[in-house]
Amino acid sequence: MRNKLVGLDQFGLDLQRWMQFWAFGSKLKESEMSTMLQDCPPVLSAYEEFQRFSSDPEMRERVRARERFLNDQRLKVAGARREERIVVAQNLKRLDVSSATIAEATGLSPSEIERLG
Repeated sequence: MRNKLVGLDQFGLDLQRWMQFWAFGSKLKESEMSTMLQDCPPVLSAYEEFQRFSSDPEMRERVRARERFLNDQRLKVAGARREERIVVAQNLKRLDVSSATIAEATGLSPSEIERLG
């Protein structure tokens, strides 16, 4: 593992362990992770809390619910941005701007622009 961490000598041990935790945590067995972190109590404590959190079905469901909420928000924002691009395209079309220029400005396809009426 040390070969994969070349360049980390400039950081303190706690930060090195924290970076190892995030870089290799999902690839290591629990015993390997505990051994790696034994000389770094703050990161070991964070790892143990993460393990406790991950094993709690209620907490996992809360995480899934949060992920669903965030995904819904991303979809709403993406839909709103698309609507904004359509409104801009409609306005540019009313000003007799070419479909190619409107497509370049809005990211809509020329066929979408033509369908705007």
